[in-house]
Amino acid sequence: MTSRSDKLGRMVSLVKLQLRLSEWQLAQLRQQERSLQDEQEWLVGALNDGRPPAGSSSESIARRLNRTSAGARAVQVQAAQQLDQVRTESRRVKQLEEVAKAALADKLRDAEKRSLEEMTGISPAVHAWMPRPANRDKI
Repeated sequence: MTSRSDKLGRMVSLVKLQLRLSEWQLAQLRQQERSLQDEQEWLVGALNDGRPPAGSSSESIARRLNRTSAGARAVQVQAAQQLDQVRTESRRVKQLEEVAKAALADKLRDAEKRSLEEMTGISPAVHAWMPRPANRDKI
């Protein structure tokens, strides 16, 4: 039988993996965003030079710039959503880690209690019903 703390530990591991995947996806989106921004800068520079690269016209560069700008905006929206997801999952990981930590502490306390019971041979329930010795400090 697996304990609650073991199950929570596995859940924490899975949520951490989800967080790492979300962080990786965010990094990919940011890289894509940087690439699109670099392309935009190059296209603007090509338009400003007045001499388009061989085989291109100013109109084709302007169309490409429009497509690139629209793509960059879409990637920015996706990156913002992904960042929100990363933050949400990060909070979830922290919360689950706290719950798992408390469950592990409970498990350790229970194990310690059982160990003490075995060493003394008396269960805590029986010990609570036993009469207490008189306080010797009252002499």
